[in-house]
Amino acid sequence: MSARLPERILIPLANPRTATDLVRIGASVMDRSGVLVALGIVEIPEGEPLSEGATRARHARRLLQQVLDFVPEGVELRTLVRIGRRAAEGILETAAEEDVDLIVFGWSGMPGGRRRAEAVFSPTIDAVVRDAPCDIAVVKQRGMNEVHRILVPVRGGPHAELALRFADALGRRMDADVGVMHVLPPNVGNEVHAQAERALRAFIHRHARGRSEPLVREAINVRNAILREAETADLLVMGASILSASEMSQPVPSGVSAPGGLFGALPEHIAQKARTTVVVVKTREAPTRAAFEEAARQAETLESVDRAAEERRSVAARVDRWFAESNYHHGEFGDLRRLCALKEHQGVTVSLVLPTLNEAATVGPIIRTARTELMERLPLVDELLVIDSASSDDTPAIAEREGARVVQHPDVLARYGSFRGKGEALWKSLYETSGDIVVWCDTDVQDWEPRMAYGTLGPLLTESRIQYVKGYYQRPIVEGGVLREGGGGRVTELVARPLINLFFPELSGMIQPLAGEYAGRRSLLEQIPFFTGYAVEIGHLIDAIERVGLEGLGQVDLERRVHRNQELEGLSRMSFVILQAVMKRLEERRRAHLFAELGSTMKLPRSGREHLSLELIELADQERPPMIRIPEYLERRRSGA
Repeated sequence: MSARLPERILIPLANPRTATDLVRIGASVMDRSGVLVALGIVEIPEGEPLSEGATRARHARRLLQQVLDFVPEGVELRTLVRIGRRAAEGILETAAEEDVDLIVFGWSGMPGGRRRAEAVFSPTIDAVVRDAPCDIAVVKQRGMNEVHRILVPVRGGPHAELALRFADALGRRMDADVGVMHVLPPNVGNEVHAQAERALRAFIHRHARGRSEPLVREAINVRNAILREAETADLLVMGASILSASEMSQPVPSGVSAPGGLFGALPEHIAQKARTTVVVVKTREAPTRAAFEEAARQAETLESVDRAAEERRSVAARVDRWFAESNYHHGEFGDLRRLCALKEHQGVTVSLVLPTLNEAATVGPIIRTARTELMERLPLVDELLVIDSASSDDTPAIAEREGARVVQHPDVLARYGSFRGKGEALWKSLYETSGDIVVWCDTDVQDWEPRMAYGTLGPLLTESRIQYVKGYYQRPIVEGGVLREGGGGRVTELVARPLINLFFPELSGMIQPLAGEYAGRRSLLEQIPFFTGYAVEIGHLIDAIERVGLEGLGQVDLERRVHRNQELEGLSRMSFVILQAVMKRLEERRRAHLFAELGSTMKLPRSGREHLSLELIELADQERPPMIRIPEYLERRRSGA
């Protein structure tokens, strides 16, 4: 067991309003460079889809934001919400995913009349303690306004060592004295008493660095001795223990479990009876040599079992859970000052890219709003690029007048040629920008608001697991000059969604997979290929999920967007190209062999007075390789240009 302080601490919170002491304790025992993770768990009963937790997850995230008010200056705290059938499973999964060193629980106390066979602390805490991959601390909260003295009863062993290190860190951070107490039977004699003092001083020397005082006490009843000493302390820290034979022969008070539980009967009893806040800690048990050798012998078999179990795990259940956990609302990120602080703390930069093609009617207000709200008023965006696709109207001139840097995508990486299409512009925008996070927004939007950008940026700044974020929104459609609600997204509903559900069900929770508002980390974006036209969005999702998994994706409700709608023939062309891209990816992954049979030409009927014909149109997105393979890009990144 390492003597270092924990670097990653998980704090499951049932009620963020009672989190002050837990956050204070976690921050005090954590390494200065560490991270606190505040976790909210939303339990969904068996029989209900996990996706039903989406709204409750948003509410939980809002509540967790209150925790930020309790965080001491200089301490990094992240908030996470997990969906599951049982809270313990969500806590254990998060502890493994986040590679935490310590879990800190708050404990409200024992329900009256608990039988011995029932949970020691709570069913959730008990289940986590049994299977935790890290150390555990359970806090019985009774207030911690001023902490001047901390008491640590010890007997020895790894749990006592952890308790002393824990108390020592608290003492140093809170400028408190630490009393390290060991209880002897009465009338042991001066020699034994002196020997116990020497051993206790040596124990303190090995595991503490702050102001620690050895306290050797003699008493018949250990429990009562600790409780008496605790009357003079503001905080009591204990390690898990098993009672000695003499203590086991003592009567067990009503409402206390039999000895030998998860923490031992003594800490449980003290936690219930002490008048001050009590912290009970338990280190992860080290395996015996025999168990270690057996584990090594069976490692290959166990890995095979784990892989098989993961393959059998229901895709539908994973999608439901993801839908609830990773489905955000732009309002969660409306505090732009907080986003700026997160960006600065993480040391990342943000590029906002606006692809344009004949958007003279809308591009000016979009750039003006983005610059004013996201760059001048607050420095959330570090660079703004308009990448134009040879517009025939005044789009480039308007963009330049509004202060945007404008480049023509045919002029970028010219030696590699140029293709028509939005995807080509997005691919080349990676070369032209330098931000660690890239945000793309469509520019045919009539009611553009800053949320179109900060909404997709928010999850990337608040959750390190998220690598790529899609926006979604209500999409009214203009028909005959009349705005009709719910008419947009026809290609999504008639083509993309059926294809995704058939061949890529992991993506079936994406509400608008073809939306034009999305953001990603450069470290991912530069590793994936780009289709050059309509298929760029569907290609991104398929390639991103293969690299970072479903858990690396997120989506954000941007509420409403009014934009230019294509005529039916244009939608037909878009559908054809998207179908091609999906078939290409299926063929590459050897799930199907259909692309060659589909071909790249599409026949469109043409009719008029005394004229009927078929027009043959070549429709096929090209595909650009991952930008990381382009030598000029690598050179630019190395030079920092």
